[in-house]
Amino acid sequence: MQSQNPQAFFDQTRAATYDRQWAKLAPLRDALHLLINAVFADLPAEARILCVGAGTGSELIALAQSFPQWRFTAVEPSAPMLDVCRRRAEECGVAARCEFHEGYLDSLPPADAFDAATSLLVSQFILAREARTAFFRAISARLKPGGYLASSDLASDRNSPAYHSLLEVWLRVMEVSPEKVEQLRAAYGRDVAVLPPAEVSEIIASGGFEAPILFCQTGLIHAWYARRSPADAATARPV
Repeated sequence: MQSQNPQAFFDQTRAATYDRQWAKLAPLRDALHLLINAVFADLPAEARILCVGAGTGSELIALAQSFPQWRFTAVEPSAPMLDVCRRRAEECGVAARCEFHEGYLDSLPPADAFDAATSLLVSQFILAREARTAFFRAISARLKPGGYLASSDLASDRNSPAYHSLLEVWLRVMEVSPEKVEQLRAAYGRDVAVLPPAEVSEIIASGGFEAPILFCQTGLIHAWYARRSPADAATARPV
């Protein structure tokens, strides 16, 4: 389902320096985490959270520090990224409440259903619409009926004047060097499935969720939350 091998990609870009590389975007990340905390605030005191494409663990750690009885399963195909996630969890004193799975969601052993899941800047790398829908359906199948999903991706109508204007602002925020501007523009058209927000919302819903609610936009990043559809829960097979 992926456009490239995550293991090779993050070995190449040095997972150990990933957070430092994107530190300039930390305020945007923190705003998203703050709102996810609010979305998930009514979950049980001992909720179980699935973090799909956990990366270096930023959202896992933010949630674990805010909700000290929650337990987490981090799913990440890149071993170097998962190693950083584990180390950060240990440094923050939350690792005892975490399980770390190297691989994709389809290789995660069967377990009790989760209360909620996160998927932040992950599905945008799944280029085929059918595969992207299947990705969300796999998450839905792991959730309790009515369980929450918080998902974010780059999204915009790439054929609109608004996209080209916002992309200029986005490149300034990222402080992209002039020689890499065209490279990044091309990548957004080739390696990242940047779709109009309405289409991303439709894909999430098609994956077994109620109508997603857009709750955050920071530049090109859009974030939705949605609950597992009761109809999907009634027909899904156990995982």
